[in-house]
Amino acid sequence: MKRKYSYDVAVVGGGAAGVGAAVGAAQTGARTVLVEKNPYFGGIATHGSVLTYCGFFTQADPTEQIVGGVGQQVLTHLSKLGMYDGPRRTARTGTVIVLLDPEVTKIALDRCVTEAKVEPLLHAQVIGAEVTNGKIEAIECVDHSGRFTIEASAFVDASGEANLTALSGGDFVFGDDKGHLQSATLMIRIGGVPPEANAHPITIQEAVVKAKKAGIPNLTKELGTIVRMPGSHDVLAILADEEVNGLESTSLTSAEISARKQAWAYLESFRRFLPGFENSYLVQTGPQIGIRETRHIRGEYTLSGDDVLQAKRQEDSVARGGWPVELHPVPGEPNEWHSIKDNSYYDIPLRSLKVQGVRNLWAAGRIISCDPIAFASVRVMGTAFATGHAAGVAASVELNNGEVSVKAVQSELRRQDAII
Repeated sequence: MKRKYSYDVAVVGGGAAGVGAAVGAAQTGARTVLVEKNPYFGGIATHGSVLTYCGFFTQADPTEQIVGGVGQQVLTHLSKLGMYDGPRRTARTGTVIVLLDPEVTKIALDRCVTEAKVEPLLHAQVIGAEVTNGKIEAIECVDHSGRFTIEASAFVDASGEANLTALSGGDFVFGDDKGHLQSATLMIRIGGVPPEANAHPITIQEAVVKAKKAGIPNLTKELGTIVRMPGSHDVLAILADEEVNGLESTSLTSAEISARKQAWAYLESFRRFLPGFENSYLVQTGPQIGIRETRHIRGEYTLSGDDVLQAKRQEDSVARGGWPVELHPVPGEPNEWHSIKDNSYYDIPLRSLKVQGVRNLWAAGRIISCDPIAFASVRVMGTAFATGHAAGVAASVELNNGEVSVKAVQSELRRQDAII
């Protein structure tokens, strides 16, 4: 007999956006399930070693925290585990980030999810949707035992690839208006780097240039982000760029293999041309290449680059974004940065989270409705906690009222200590 489960709210994807959505929905009293294909929550933070939460704070000096609610609950758990004592500024760009450790982040997210009484469901992949008259009735999932069904009254797509939107017939676009995708990057964690070694991005760039001249193959980006990891002699290098379609296994396979070649090439370059890196070694790559962009939903409102750069306020705001526009348009080329007006924040409207074409589906994280410039800011994980929290609350309010009142969503978010 086919397995079947029933909940009030079902959230697909257990990254920052999915955790925000599931916990937010559960805290309204909704019976909530969080479906994740990996063996742990955290998404690209834990499964791609992107060990920085960006977007929790503005870039102003002094900085201002703009993500609270579920995001703050995660920071509190990180703090209790000895991992978080406040934000840091990066050496070259001066951006404000929260540094992470993958194992601490996993347990912090586990605690956040289970304390909210969310039903966690790891090792489960969503493969289909049952839709009637524009409404999702159930989603079909698969694990090693076979297929099973999850029924719910409302759903949140926090998959990162808008998978549930596509499976249920919702409206979406692929990449920018021309189908172009931002570059993907494999994280490279390198150990054995003593504190006195100069790991500034400009010094790294000089070493990579020398390595290229020396004939070391498989190197792309010269100037990227280099972050020292707390509590160790490790550095995280964000350099190995690839052009990849993150929806297709063939493209992903090619990119992953190529990027791992890059990782070893960068290690050789650092050992040969960076003083202090002579005994460094490769701790870890990935495990998964960091996909920045695939699908975006078409929402009731498309957040624009002008909205972001001009720090626009919205009457139906349910979240704030404060990460600068960070474009990765071509593999191997330096990032393009554009600041938000006054290093402040912009509002993210509820309309940008509502999937067109499916009545009971909300979106969260990097798949929300936005143009290419806005996307380059809104995609980061700190902001994803905020949009996820809003989507989960909206799904629950819809469940309870039959329709979504912006004021009801805002009121519940404030009750849960969200910053809107």
